[in-house]
Amino acid sequence: LLSTFRPDSQTNQINENAGITPVKVDREVLELIQRSLRISALTQGAFDITYGSIDKSLWNFDLSMKALPDAETARKSVRLINYKNVLLDESESTVFLKEKGMRIGFGGIGKGYAAEKAKMLMISKGVKSGIVNASGDLSTWGSQPNGNAWTVGIADPNAQHNIFSSLKISNIAVATSGNYEKFVTINGKKYSHTIDPKTGLPITGIKSVTIISGNAEFADAMATPIAVMGIKAGLFLIDQIADLYCIIID
Repeated sequence: LLSTFRPDSQTNQINENAGITPVKVDREVLELIQRSLRISALTQGAFDITYGSIDKSLWNFDLSMKALPDAETARKSVRLINYKNVLLDESESTVFLKEKGMRIGFGGIGKGYAAEKAKMLMISKGVKSGIVNASGDLSTWGSQPNGNAWTVGIADPNAQHNIFSSLKISNIAVATSGNYEKFVTINGKKYSHTIDPKTGLPITGIKSVTIISGNAEFADAMATPIAVMGIKAGLFLIDQIADLYCIIID
């Protein structure tokens, strides 16, 4: 449903019909988009599923990238990013992207959503405790066989096989967004693969953001915007939301 790599997925059907016609989708796709748009509003656009229009030729975080695109090119590339142009029809269960060329993608929320669904499925089958790890987005419930809480380590961004800190958790989700998996170094400065939707340029200065929450989908979705907003605004937002915590490594 959510893949942008499968031409037949509902997400791709929405993208192919951008600016043309609304697309009927499964209820769960519609509801995930609704929740995504709420997070966009909450983070003032720092989280935005319409980031898909950024051209891969502009940002390719591999070794061949030797210079940043100029600010003007980057700005042009983000003109289609605007979560307010995703129009939902609740009664018809349709999604319409207002502008031609717009694209949505669930890179910022999909793994957490999948982890949460896997956890709910196992709980429904009577599994008393467990841990789901969707490449760094974790959801836990119950305890280890010896009765202890689960221990989750947060990687040191400077040496990712080392632990920066660890937490003992149960019925808690943890998601980390870091610049140590995908990045480029240009003129000695490290640029994260996290792009600010407003400027089209990658963020700098924050090495990793770990979000701790009761829900993996929400934790996953909040990790990127906190990195985009920066430490001061990010911490201010975290403090506004009950049961949401974070560790930022700058």
